Amino acid sequence: MILVNTDYITGKELEMLGIVKGSTIQSKNLGRDISQGFKTLVGGELKAYNEMMNDARALATKRMVEEATALGADAVVNIRYSSAAVMTGAAEVIAYGTAVKFR
Repeated sequence: MILVNTDYITGKELEMLGIVKGSTIQSKNLGRDISQGFKTLVGGELKAYNEMMNDARALATKRMVEEATALGADAVVNIRYSSAAVMTGAAEVIAYGTAVKFR
């Protein structure tokens, strides 16, 4: 499966199959939340949160690819990511794009 953030793939004629998406909602670990809270006092990268968001993006991408595969897609073009807090300590990450088949 080819994944790109452009609306084309050089040298390929594309047939649009439809929008596909994948999402996940991740919550923080209480122990990590406390340690990261202390980190905000001194500044610096919040590595535990960074890791959580990387994992969430990977899972959302995987679910988007599964949806595209079910449609018979060869690729997903124009991929975008979005995230939002859904409650204190939890964030949703969504990956979406257009599933396409090569002609």
